[in-house]
Amino acid sequence: MADIGWGQLQAYEAYGRAGDKKEDFNIISYEEALSDKYSSSKHASHSMLFARNDAILWDLYNTRGTVLMQMRFDGLLGFPGGLVDPGEHPLESANREMVEEIGLDLNILKLSDSDHVVSFVNKDKNLVLHFYGKEITLSQFQEIELGNLKAPDYGSETLGVIRPPLFTMGDGYRGLPAFLSNGFAGNARQELLIGLQHFNLLSEDEIQEAVKSWLTFQIKNTQ
Repeated sequence: MADIGWGQLQAYEAYGRAGDKKEDFNIISYEEALSDKYSSSKHASHSMLFARNDAILWDLYNTRGTVLMQMRFDGLLGFPGGLVDPGEHPLESANREMVEEIGLDLNILKLSDSDHVVSFVNKDKNLVLHFYGKEITLSQFQEIELGNLKAPDYGSETLGVIRPPLFTMGDGYRGLPAFLSNGFAGNARQELLIGLQHFNLLSEDEIQEAVKSWLTFQIKNTQ
């Protein structure tokens, strides 16, 4: 994120907060999101890097894949990314943010328009979100994890990368449902679930079951 003043910082804090609901974000096409209709809106880009991985944990759980998320400066979970700078294309922003936040070498790995997954609009915030995703090899994924410690924004805007568990344990809660119970920035939880289905890391039924388990546990613990 570029250097900003105090007034801009207060405005920036309206984005990516905890408590945003799925209903606050409507899916729109990439073409519409980039059209003049939203030229006066604030835009943000986030990206999901992942690798397929069929390793079996304890001879019980197929890990299915590794997905890169991160702990943010505000204690919330999210994907690498942030607000699009003035005059910047959302794709340029997505690549720039991954250089800054996870130390990605764009000479080796770079997002393109074909990596676009979904776009959203939050009319209340006049905010358009662009979500990209790219499959990489497991060795590339591991190199990015190790290199994250040298990323320019590590220790300030980002506090480390994490892998969401993509399985559900025998108690029906630990694993992905428990992970979904964490605090997420903006609609990062929704982006994760869309990304898992889009790239066939989990089936729609598996995702719905994980969401149901998370919500059931949440209700029980608020009564």
